[in-house]
Amino acid sequence: MKGIRTIIVEDDPMVMQVNRQYIEEIGGFNIIGTAETGYEALTITRQLLPDLVILDIYLPDLDGIQTLKELRSSNIPTDVILVTAARDVDTVQNAFRYGAIDYIIKPFKYTRLKSALDSYKLLHSKMHRKTSMDQEEIDDLSMNKTRQQEALPKGLNEVTLRQVMLHILKANAPLSAEDVADGVGLARVTARRYLDYLEKSGKLSLKVQYGSVGRPINRYKVI
Repeated sequence: MKGIRTIIVEDDPMVMQVNRQYIEEIGGFNIIGTAETGYEALTITRQLLPDLVILDIYLPDLDGIQTLKELRSSNIPTDVILVTAARDVDTVQNAFRYGAIDYIIKPFKYTRLKSALDSYKLLHSKMHRKTSMDQEEIDDLSMNKTRQQEALPKGLNEVTLRQVMLHILKANAPLSAEDVADGVGLARVTARRYLDYLEKSGKLSLKVQYGSVGRPINRYKVI
């Protein structure tokens, strides 16, 4: 069976089955193995050398970030997408520092996983057809740029979107558009556009705060 050789690492059997069904439905991927622990993931990845590992973080022995670090220190030529309920800022930052190409928070929508895997299929296909690339081709292969072109409304970009999400994740209380604008360095109307998009995408919840005087204030927090 041809396709992108993929390993799924997930300790919950029901979630494992859902992920498998989604990946098989998207098509173009060949699931060559599964693992329920970090050490099992390292063993099977070293043996099978997959193109892609779909990796959870909350594992019973070695967590996903440590597993990712071990993969990188072992120079195993595989790409990693994190699919996990972990959403704290340190974990997200470490995932990208150690080379994850995407980070999907559970529970996720099928369309979000499909977007990530479709982007990866494009990246994988072009990487295996080329021996060298110019700057424009490299820019076109950017996972962030691909998702931005496919999913983000005109005028929004992935980098600023991540900055807005990280700022809200770090906050201990729901934030207004003014709070986000001041914290990220955006115009208030721009911050509101990103917040509206994230709220409609199901990543943020909105609560309207009514005061004794003045207009009500919209405040946002991560779901």
